[in-house]
Amino acid sequence: MVKLYALTTCPWCKMTKQFLDEKGVDYDCVDVDKLAGDEQKQAISEVENLTGKRSFPVVVIDDKVIQGYKPDAIMEALGK
Repeated sequence: MVKLYALTTCPWCKMTKQFLDEKGVDYDCVDVDKLAGDEQKQAISEVENLTGKRSFPVVVIDDKVIQGYKPDAIMEALGK
């Protein structure tokens, strides 16, 4: 299971989505800035718990957390 936390306005997030799409990776994307109220607070809290900060994109692959646009780390975590 691959999960991506992103912002619709973030160029690095867009590049990460494009990379995952190009590689044919099935992923669940949470566009945090499209959420509202408690849902948004929950998503931000999840990102902070995973990374210790509020920064995007964050890719979670199984138990690996990749912060930022890091194609090589994503492929390594996918075992490719």
